[in-house]
Amino acid sequence: MEAKKKSNIPWTVTGLMLALLLASLDQTIVSTAMPTILGELGGLDQFVWVFSAYLIANVVAMPIFGKLGDMYGRKLFFLIGLVVFMIGSALCGTSDSMLQLIIYRAIQGIGGGALMPITFAIIFDIFPPEKRGKMQGLFGAVFGISSVLGPLAGAYFTDYVNWQWIFYINLPLGVLSLVFISLCYHPALPKNPNQKIDWLGTLVFAAAVISLMLGLELGGKEYAWGSATIIGFFVAAAALLVLFYQVERRASAPIVPFQLFRSKLFTASMGVSFFYGTLMISAATYIPLFVQGVFQGSATSAGLVLTPMMLGVVASSAIGGRFLAKASYRNIMLGSAVLLLISTILLGTVSVETPRWLITSYMVLLGLGIGVQFPVISMSSVQSVSFEYRGVVTSLVSFFRTIGSAVGVTVLGAVQSFALKNRIAELLPGNSSAQAPANPQVLLSEQFRQAVPKPVLEKLTQSLADSIAYVFQISIIIAILGFIFVLLLGKSRLELPSGGARKPGKADEGEIPAPQHGHI
Repeated sequence: MEAKKKSNIPWTVTGLMLALLLASLDQTIVSTAMPTILGELGGLDQFVWVFSAYLIANVVAMPIFGKLGDMYGRKLFFLIGLVVFMIGSALCGTSDSMLQLIIYRAIQGIGGGALMPITFAIIFDIFPPEKRGKMQGLFGAVFGISSVLGPLAGAYFTDYVNWQWIFYINLPLGVLSLVFISLCYHPALPKNPNQKIDWLGTLVFAAAVISLMLGLELGGKEYAWGSATIIGFFVAAAALLVLFYQVERRASAPIVPFQLFRSKLFTASMGVSFFYGTLMISAATYIPLFVQGVFQGSATSAGLVLTPMMLGVVASSAIGGRFLAKASYRNIMLGSAVLLLISTILLGTVSVETPRWLITSYMVLLGLGIGVQFPVISMSSVQSVSFEYRGVVTSLVSFFRTIGSAVGVTVLGAVQSFALKNRIAELLPGNSSAQAPANPQVLLSEQFRQAVPKPVLEKLTQSLADSIAYVFQISIIIAILGFIFVLLLGKSRLELPSGGARKPGKADEGEIPAPQHGHI
């Protein structure tokens, strides 16, 4: 019998990094190209769906592909996800209408939902315990880099080539990733190929997440928060989640095994992922808004202001990975949680008088706090579960982080809008407030700024700065909740047994054993 081929680790890692970069870039690269796309395709009333369709499809696909990878092999579903992503990218570039672009972005999102969780599961498979933390930190840093490169790449292709190339650029890079993984990655066959797909659970889960995401994405934009439509979405999501729980309890191979949450370490890891995702999106959204609206910076400068934060993310990801073999997960994350709390408190003090360099220093602190979670939570989440559930678990880490970001954008957006309107009413009482814009985003328009008297503009700018500071003051609560979940990580730490294999009988605290006859 022919011996199994060994994987070529360097080329496999290169292929994985390319795929992960593509999937994460496409969450941000479209933003700077949207004005040009709208000019050609029209559909101003639909453009929000260009972002929402990708995000919703991405979130729904993550746990599903994670489970399928566990059952039938990660390589197969990684390649399927990559091909689907590339097909969606090619179709996006051929769009003749906004509706077509939205549909094709959803196809992209499905493919991206496979790439993210399976990439991290493969990294866990191919590296020994002592190297996993460093590699998880390296791959986690890709998210930070893509947040900076995405808007800049979108602006470059739109200005110097054409907007279609923000999608076409995925094709040559995707082909390289496809070749590297196909030829260089040779995993062992899955140990449980005879499990049945939980079709009912998959459909109910997809419906529940779609309902939740539609409510979050459309509330306050297309429909009022108190409208029957938005309330209906949230009620449907709650009812479907209850039904999903009941279905999964009876399933022989559940798409999301709820028994995983019996582990305190696993549950705490999911909580940290959720709240850190919320804090990261708050900074990525409102600091650029502050720079552009208060300092009157350009869109490019607003994007570049995130660079110090993302450099902090990259640095702390690498540092966190190196400490995994030396300290418990909780002790490593405590420093991160303290930095996050301090930086959020400091950002809550910003005003029109705050110098640019001081905001930059706050952003560096925030990045240093956020980055540690990428390697640490990736490792802590899988420690309490057996090999057969690595795909599910890594997908749930990404799932909770993305849901945290979606909830954060929605809740904090409502907070900022409410605070801005109240502050405008205080600073511009009486007839002067009539000159305030109905839509606060108009404050970023140079045309509007020139049309408004200088004293009124100064008050409006101060109102914007105060409303953003209020967002970060509210975010202190989120930072405290993240801190609490860090404490719940307990004393668990990465084990490095001799010989590179886990010692029999030395299961981690709360470890969930391998499935027996299809059950956990």
